[in-house]
Amino acid sequence: MGGEAASTSSSNPHSQPQESGATQHRVESVKRHLSRLVAKSLCAVAADLDVEPMIEVSKSGFGDYQCNNAMSLFSRIRESATNFGNPNAVGQAMADNFPPSRIVESISVVGPGYVNIALSSDWIAQRIQDMLIHGIESWAPILPVKRVVLDFSSPNIAKEMHVGHIRSTIIGDTLARIFEFANIEVLRRNHVGDWGTQFGMLIEFLFEKFANGEEAGNQAIENLQGFYRNAKKKFDENPDFKGRAQQAVVRLQRGEDRYLAAWKSICQISRNEFDLVYKRLNVELEEKGESYYNPYIPRVLEELTSKGLITESEGARVIFIEGQKAPLIVVKRDGGFNYASTDLAALWYRLNVEMAEWIIYVTDVGQQQHFHSFFSAARLAGWLPDKKEEKYPKVSHVGFGFVLGAEGSRFRTRSSDGVVRLVDLLDEAKSQSLAQLIKRLTENGQIADWTDEELDKTSEAVGYGAVKYADLKNNRLTNYKFSYEQMLSDKGNTAVYLQYAHARICSIIQKSNKDVKELKLTESITLGHPDERSLGLHLIQFAEVVEQACDDLSPHRLCDYLYTLSERFIFLSGRVMLNCLSHCTMILAGCRVTGGNEPPVAVPSVGGRHAAMLPPAGHNTSAQAIEVDGCSS
Repeated sequence: MGGEAASTSSSNPHSQPQESGATQHRVESVKRHLSRLVAKSLCAVAADLDVEPMIEVSKSGFGDYQCNNAMSLFSRIRESATNFGNPNAVGQAMADNFPPSRIVESISVVGPGYVNIALSSDWIAQRIQDMLIHGIESWAPILPVKRVVLDFSSPNIAKEMHVGHIRSTIIGDTLARIFEFANIEVLRRNHVGDWGTQFGMLIEFLFEKFANGEEAGNQAIENLQGFYRNAKKKFDENPDFKGRAQQAVVRLQRGEDRYLAAWKSICQISRNEFDLVYKRLNVELEEKGESYYNPYIPRVLEELTSKGLITESEGARVIFIEGQKAPLIVVKRDGGFNYASTDLAALWYRLNVEMAEWIIYVTDVGQQQHFHSFFSAARLAGWLPDKKEEKYPKVSHVGFGFVLGAEGSRFRTRSSDGVVRLVDLLDEAKSQSLAQLIKRLTENGQIADWTDEELDKTSEAVGYGAVKYADLKNNRLTNYKFSYEQMLSDKGNTAVYLQYAHARICSIIQKSNKDVKELKLTESITLGHPDERSLGLHLIQFAEVVEQACDDLSPHRLCDYLYTLSERFIFLSGRVMLNCLSHCTMILAGCRVTGGNEPPVAVPSVGGRHAAMLPPAGHNTSAQAIEVDGCSS
């Protein structure tokens, strides 16, 4: 019962920070480096003011980065600093006081004080070369935390996972991968709904079907949704059954062997179903459900009571939150515990036992009010610093929008319960991917070269990856339309296109006949063409994109970066490659990297000898971005 945890899938080998040479050589992002330089410039111009540097990637075509502090700073100093007649003068003063740095090629001021910063092409090239030597991990962001708890997926026992769980599972897994890339220990927690009054009716219904219900296997509950629905129907319609179910809850809470064994059996049957989904999505979690925290609820409520936070209200025990009309109920009128009491106990455990510095919850936006209330209660208890202080430990709710159908309404099927099973949704993506692959291979006369195993593995990687990426590329707060046709398209910002682009990079490396290891030691990168420099600049911005995705917990930023990287690389390689496979299909190209032999084609290195390391750099960066997104390359 309480205190037991079950692994929902295999333990994550990447969850523990691994010290390496790349870790020791980690460098700060370009944006963070420039912010330090701008801070010194601001201090020289307005030493008595605390001004946060405002650095953005330039979109004007003037320079690579832009500092936008001048206008706001001018409004603060215009009365006292008579030597600044307008924002442009402030910007010019900032430029004049910019500290010397080898990363900066030139600085210019335009318009109302916009300070444009052009980076040194030699420095960009050296930055890329250093990454090739020390590994892509040297570009991992440096964050002020060592351990994060990520609470995501969290389906309910005895209920099928459906499309409503897809966003939490995919977004949570990707956030975990991002933090793990940053060398942070991530505790992936599956907070399943495995406790509560509903288990009384489920156990009693199981006993009616099987005399030894605690020994029932999967055949006892062939359809989880149907089992739950039938048990609920009998609970609502049969007073005698309802009474026995209520007694079953009491016996379960007492820990009686027969009822505890039946509960474990139901949980395991559900767990087996969940694992079908997690295996398809390549998601790893450790299950610590609601029942795990039951033993901690009394001591947590006692602490909150001793601090004067819990009061009686209309027969229930509640915590009043300033600014909220409805209090947070922690003990129901009948004396039972609820979600809030369980969540508070789980938070206490994660802070005091697991010693997490950042606890992140990934659920739909509809639960935002609940998290606001119980986060506020934790701050009142002194468990967390004030929200304005931006100190650790801290908590975050990662809300997300709904999955919609083609017509813009909530995504549903024509089934009796109106819910799409997630495992069926994923298998349909694989099926359509396989059909597309077979069609194209047949048209190209290559179907005979592929084994059934290769077809199966490829369609699986492309189909499941397409579903994941279609979710991740959207801002998590927005709703998105689920469309197999769009997500499996080989054009635009899709997983299929990105897999193709990654395969293209791999192909260039293979066919260039260059020894990448030797190039790292004997050649230096020269970004001689504007397109090469543009690609190089985008490559080195990987660190700050991952850093920003960590900061605002938005995986779509990495998807945007990866798509732009792919477009720029395809454009550059298309400009200089001779006799390339210009009409190679997206899916086929993506497959051929991992299995099979591509037709021979003459492809020189991109940009000549001194840019020959751009493809390896692009490979390292795109491979890491795809890995973090959780999509196969």
